[in-house]
Amino acid sequence: MGYRLSYPEADELFRKLSAEYEIYAPKLFEKQGRYSDTDIVRYDRVKRAEEIVWDRKSDFSAKEVVSPITQTIFYFTEDEYRESRTGAKKLLIFLRPCDINAFEHQDKIYLENGGIADVFYQRVRDRVRFVLMECTEGWDTCFCVSMGANRTNDYSAAVRRDENGLLFTVPDPELAPHFAGNREEPFEVRFIEQNDFTVEIPEIPNKDVLNKLKKHPMWQEFNDRCISCGSCTVACSTCTCFTTVDKIYDENAHAGERRRVAASCQVAGFDCMAGGHEFRTTPADRMRYRVLHKVHDYKARFGDFHMCVGCGRCSARCPKFISFPATINKMAAAIKEIVAAERQ
Repeated sequence: MGYRLSYPEADELFRKLSAEYEIYAPKLFEKQGRYSDTDIVRYDRVKRAEEIVWDRKSDFSAKEVVSPITQTIFYFTEDEYRESRTGAKKLLIFLRPCDINAFEHQDKIYLENGGIADVFYQRVRDRVRFVLMECTEGWDTCFCVSMGANRTNDYSAAVRRDENGLLFTVPDPELAPHFAGNREEPFEVRFIEQNDFTVEIPEIPNKDVLNKLKKHPMWQEFNDRCISCGSCTVACSTCTCFTTVDKIYDENAHAGERRRVAASCQVAGFDCMAGGHEFRTTPADRMRYRVLHKVHDYKARFGDFHMCVGCGRCSARCPKFISFPATINKMAAAIKEIVAAERQ
């Protein structure tokens, strides 16, 4: 069933939904961008449909709603600890197909990896419902079609914006009653079929090729280009690495809170062990680790899809203009080179 809503009608819908849901969507923050007098788009709570940014890809992904950059997981004193509380309302998140697919990958990491669920992620994730924002054109850094992340059926509702307002389709019976009384109009979701940038997805045939790829000279260029700032992983919709930090209160040195804080495999010291040993000491080592994790290791572990969903945020946020899809293509060419040399 499809529904046609004007913006005032959509605002009224949001008002009714707010009794049960917190609504999150891409939202514009003026003058808060990376450079002077620039804006930024990131996920935040919205109360009106016109607050949602439709014509620009968000600079950061929807994962910040479920697993924020900084999150208190419990409070402690010298005698006891108390787990942090979470909200009671459900979460309704407006997002595009690639980001919905990214949540599927995050779910595997947080909920299925090793058979132990991360309770701090799960207690939020269980309250989430998706509203698919129809995406048929994409942007110049997108390569979701190549990664197979341009389509999804995992949504409670889908929405299209046009000059007359918003069109919704609502397959979720739990959400559908909220649309009763609005004008009905047929609506079938469309998906993007071709990006401006096409990526050749490499397949590594065996461990011998993998070991040779790790030593390939293609990685060395990143020693001169990558500054190990971690911007790519913060913006990434599938990165899940974090560390924990204890915050001791100034007022009471025996009380504080433990926080989970987003971390990055691209930052020096990420893999530092007791005694000071590091496994990846150069930008080239760290870039190789990240690329192989996104386009080999995850799929090798879980056996379904590559971890990268082709949202392109890493390329857009990189201050050194390193293109992740171009790097994947270079890796595909390197694999062909290695395989051809083995056949000689």
